Amino acid sequence: MSSQPAASMPPAAQLIQMGIAYWTSQLVFVAAQLGLADRLATGPRGSDDLARELGLDAAAFHRYLRSLAGLGLLTEVDRRVFGLTPLGEALKKDAPGSARASILILGGPVGTKSWGELLYSLQTGNTGFEKLVGKNLFEYLAEHPAEASLFSETMVGFHGAEPAAVAAAYDFSRFATVVDVGGATGNMLVNILKRHARPRGLLFDLPHVVADAPAFLASHGMAERVSIESGSFFESVPAGHDAYILSHIIHDWDEARCQTILRNVRRAMKPDGRLLIIEMVLPEDDTPHPGKMLDMMMLVGPGGQERTPSEYEQILRPAGFELARVVPTQSAVGVVECAPK
Repeated sequence: MSSQPAASMPPAAQLIQMGIAYWTSQLVFVAAQLGLADRLATGPRGSDDLARELGLDAAAFHRYLRSLAGLGLLTEVDRRVFGLTPLGEALKKDAPGSARASILILGGPVGTKSWGELLYSLQTGNTGFEKLVGKNLFEYLAEHPAEASLFSETMVGFHGAEPAAVAAAYDFSRFATVVDVGGATGNMLVNILKRHARPRGLLFDLPHVVADAPAFLASHGMAERVSIESGSFFESVPAGHDAYILSHIIHDWDEARCQTILRNVRRAMKPDGRLLIIEMVLPEDDTPHPGKMLDMMMLVGPGGQERTPSEYEQILRPAGFELARVVPTQSAVGVVECAPK
């Protein structure tokens, strides 16, 4: 492995770096799995002591810790004694950004094995996750509440900068009510309502998903401004409101289920209402964009996709919407504003 910046490396070396990137991801995943940052939260500790506590081979564990130090997560403050760096601090359970939860979900066995089925997904158009597990991601999470909570925390971490960027880029002050359809714990609504004093929020998601929402909303002082309803957006959504948000929802599903969600929102909204789809809107050309990698994650994982503006137009028209505009934000996502036809 080279320590050169990737751009200065020969093409073959760059490709090799891409191919072995999973080495790093597995090192970091095991650190999250062991809760290593929390075990070092009170200060540096000897590797032998930690190995005994964790039931690990002392020699192998010391080699592992010095590898993490090489990545910048730890520092060896004395011989075989390791402490956290600022990077390592971010791996603690309650650290801002939800890095630990994100790594446990996205870098764990189910996620990595799903990526191992990429060729199958390309051959069939079906998800690697469903091939491995026998059900779709959201059915699986409904049966595994601990992982569902981690998944909700992961979405906060993975899309951490987006809610504030969306709240800043789009004028929500013209709405009396904003419904976040599939909004999990309410992070998007919290950011919108903190910036815009007028609207009230309504959080709508499955019962097991909104279970953590009351505590989250209360911790941000939003318990009085956000009401919670539970249900499935495949059946209906709360009716009679001004704006409906679908944040990282449409990208999760195939075409038929996207149409079901969109039509349910269309039936529920006021005649002059707005649907706001918040996603990584892909460029129409070959400009690099993080959404292009996420698009592959959607292929092997939930089975959905990211879209260009013209692809959004194609799915919006049959559901009774027209694409009004795409509002860029200071993050990777845009706000796809949709008006009823």
